[in-house]
Amino acid sequence: MEFVGNHDPFPDLRVKIGALELQNPVLTASGTFGYAREFVDLVNLHRLGGVVVKGISLFPRMGNPPPRIVETACGMLNAIGLENVGVDRFIELKMPYLRGIDTQIIVNILGDSLEEYRHITEKLSQVPGIAAIEVNISCPNVKKGGVAFGSDPDMAAAVTRVVRDNTSLPVIVKLSPNVTDISLIAMAVEQAGADAVSLINTLIGMAIDLRTKRPCLANVIGGLSGPAIKPVALRMVYLVARSVSIPVIGIGGIESAEDALEFMLAGATAVQVGTASFINPRASEEVVEGIGDYVIREKLQSVRDIIGALESD
Repeated sequence: MEFVGNHDPFPDLRVKIGALELQNPVLTASGTFGYAREFVDLVNLHRLGGVVVKGISLFPRMGNPPPRIVETACGMLNAIGLENVGVDRFIELKMPYLRGIDTQIIVNILGDSLEEYRHITEKLSQVPGIAAIEVNISCPNVKKGGVAFGSDPDMAAAVTRVVRDNTSLPVIVKLSPNVTDISLIAMAVEQAGADAVSLINTLIGMAIDLRTKRPCLANVIGGLSGPAIKPVALRMVYLVARSVSIPVIGIGGIESAEDALEFMLAGATAVQVGTASFINPRASEEVVEGIGDYVIREKLQSVRDIIGALESD
């Protein structure tokens, strides 16, 4: 369906991710918003473009031992270990509530083998209320010695193909920044059938407690997120948006409408707000409001007018 012109006083914030239409370009980032119910008293969930739920695995995961979050300069490190309820309990316990939210529900999935990705996809594809699947390819492939699926174009493509072949839902592949050339991974998953890519996932980092002479995280290393990674994420979104023809969803250090609009100028069709929600639970809703104000102030026909409009010459 094509968009029609906007003839009312409200800004036109609609965007499309493949066949998926969002009422605005602001999504929550997986792992930072729980299963949405945790924020119901803090955020008007219906105003969001969509909710990307906590990553779901085939079986429940307990995650890593604490401490597993530590604040860093301009950000945070986490080593949660992908704790989640597992796909069956997610469908039974979480989806009934999620179906009642007037926005798009996107389920992030993860696995340690191609078979796990296939089984999760098959199960979720039968569930009403799920608008799209986001595929976390930063997980280790246990059959390949623990190498992350997202670090190799062929492995990234293989995961994408398995998911694509087992669902009619839009498939978004979430890319890892911990690679030599993220554009190569993006092109590989596009060729394998991805409808969109989201980037970036967290950067690998660590922190040390000088007093105890021990790592701050029990897992030693974790994923860095927050404002500190925004320049890296912005560069990668810019490069990927020029390497693929599918939509790009920008993630990384977005705290304000200004941050989100920068990503859209760089080529992102939509954005995800993550770590900012820990500091300001209303961050995602405030980004929606700020983008609307910008569209009105700049007298734009639609927010779509700024996608990829960066003048870099």
